[in-house]
Amino acid sequence: MNPWLRVFLPFAVGYYLSYLLRNVNAVIAPELTRDLGVGAADLGLLTSAYLLAFGAFQLPLGILLDRYGPRRVEATLLLVAAAGTALFALGTSLGELAFARALIGLGVSACLMASFKAFSLWFPAERLPSLNAAVMAAGGLGALTATTPIGWALPLAGWRGVFLGLTTLVLLAALAIFTTPRRDTPMHGDDHPVETVIEQVRAVGAILASRVFWRYAPQTTTLVGGFMALQGLWAVPWLMTFNGLDRGAAANHLLLTSIAMLGGFLAIAFLIVPLKRRGITPDRILAVGMGLGVVAHIAIVLDLLPTQFTWFFLGLVFAVGNLAYALLAANFPPHLSGRVNTALNLGAFVGAFGLQWGFGVLVEAAQSAGLAPRDAFRLTYGALVLLQAASWGWFMLGARKAA
Repeated sequence: MNPWLRVFLPFAVGYYLSYLLRNVNAVIAPELTRDLGVGAADLGLLTSAYLLAFGAFQLPLGILLDRYGPRRVEATLLLVAAAGTALFALGTSLGELAFARALIGLGVSACLMASFKAFSLWFPAERLPSLNAAVMAAGGLGALTATTPIGWALPLAGWRGVFLGLTTLVLLAALAIFTTPRRDTPMHGDDHPVETVIEQVRAVGAILASRVFWRYAPQTTTLVGGFMALQGLWAVPWLMTFNGLDRGAAANHLLLTSIAMLGGFLAIAFLIVPLKRRGITPDRILAVGMGLGVVAHIAIVLDLLPTQFTWFFLGLVFAVGNLAYALLAANFPPHLSGRVNTALNLGAFVGAFGLQWGFGVLVEAAQSAGLAPRDAFRLTYGALVLLQAASWGWFMLGARKAA
């Protein structure tokens, strides 16, 4: 059978579910707050447990993918994710739901990186950029599903019923990935020597100690991680508290953001090579795109433009942030690409966890200090924008030094 059907589609479904599970709490946040009786800080910690477990596993994941292959690693981890979704559906306390959320994060932590690894084994090198962008587009579809469609399902099944349905889908995805064909060596050849576990670990340390890694990591942590923190939880509460929208209208804004993100991924897939031929390098696109992302956040905090426009534009420019993975990996030998990508991914998810939890903590602290909820949200979002602007400036300073 065509490897596109046997290999690409199962891994794309896995990443689709990963993104859906990452963002679903943003839409069900009002139900969780009502049913569990939790505040903003507890809700942030509950939701960000996914990001903490996901991020913490990134460095071991790179080693496992290189040693055991994407098929076995992702299929096994998706069983952990299914246990997490089932426990989330049945949990009754904050602790149970946070633990379940962490299991989900651990279980889907391989979905994107395993896809990249599988494509490198099954497809020629010239097809990898388009395949990588295509699987990111599958994630964009997952983000779309986690907005208005989940909102439609809530009155019918409730948030517990939604998670029971997701359990079934995750189990089916694990089976589909495990039954994909096996391949141990890349189609396009790989003549680097076989590494011991100690050598693999040392290589990870060398990546984390490199100057070029720390040019990209802060921007990815605050801008990509910050977007994930908002999209995964705080966007809907912000739109309801700051802009006065109802939950349905706020979910529709997230839908617009996800549509824009999907369009951005597809644009990168089709336009990155023609733009490079015209002298517009991926590094320049990343710099401009992330700078525009900071501008979009400023416009949201200051309420300068219609909300539909700013949230759509934010999703569009966020897609540019994923160019950092390929740009950083180009500075290292090809056989390290998996570990380079997971190291940068660790930064994104550590940022998403810290910012998602910290957002709730600062909102509650500001309200305790006497600020109105709207002002507390604006103060918190403004602090996030300052971090993002500083990290973008650091990235641009690195570009000037390199020049």
